[in-house]
Amino acid sequence: MLKFPYCNVTDLNQALAQCRFVGLLGPLASRRQSPRAVVSCSPSSSEFSLTPVQAVMSCQQQVGSSLVNRLRLGGLTEDGFSYKEKFIIRGFEVGINKIATIETIANLLQEVGSNHAQSVGFSTDGFGTSPTMRKLHLIWVTARMHIEVYKYPAWRDVIEIETWCQNEGRIGTRRDWILNEVATGEVFGRATSKWVMMNQDTRRMQKVSDDVKEEYLVFCPREPRLAFSEKNNKSLKRIAKLEDPVRYSKLGLKPRRADLDMNQHVND
Repeated sequence: MLKFPYCNVTDLNQALAQCRFVGLLGPLASRRQSPRAVVSCSPSSSEFSLTPVQAVMSCQQQVGSSLVNRLRLGGLTEDGFSYKEKFIIRGFEVGINKIATIETIANLLQEVGSNHAQSVGFSTDGFGTSPTMRKLHLIWVTARMHIEVYKYPAWRDVIEIETWCQNEGRIGTRRDWILNEVATGEVFGRATSKWVMMNQDTRRMQKVSDDVKEEYLVFCPREPRLAFSEKNNKSLKRIAKLEDPVRYSKLGLKPRRADLDMNQHVND
């Protein structure tokens, strides 16, 4: 059973962080409230029987006037098991030919994944971290990513990216994306990735516990859903090992402060 005792907040992320989930999810970590709270959401008697996904979407609707929700062109899909967001390709995201770079595509994939996590109440202080993960100082790191772009969008094109995640193995999760051109509805790219859990303090990989799985699996598709057709698809193949000896190499490289992301690992 789910309970929403109160939600007095100024933005969507705070609302979802303060809505307390009892049952599969456990209590979501709360954040300090702003003294200028202007939005309040509370459940009706019928909302106590909602599923976790329905409960999150209900809370989103009640705080839909928040600034971040109005400005961000994205949200959960109707079934609540994936997230879609629209973007305009801006001038600094293209090259000399006015075409978006692969770096832009990769950055947008990460942004949509992070926004998806925020939309269900996760990721208040990291990329996709659940309440239990934050308590135990655990983070997600990308172990593998496969991106296929069939046609790069151009400057001022409007694109829509859909993403969803699902369980994969004992130490990881899988996140997939489908990229569409809004004007034509054409799919111009697909991507898949595997994320593994790491202890932020020890920097060692860690098995995904049942407590963490229970927090995020309720927001994953009930049946496996893959961005690529899995039959003979290159996305399934392991990343090839570097040549030994490698053709080009450099020793002694050290990451700079500017090379680190919110999880304090190199993200370039």
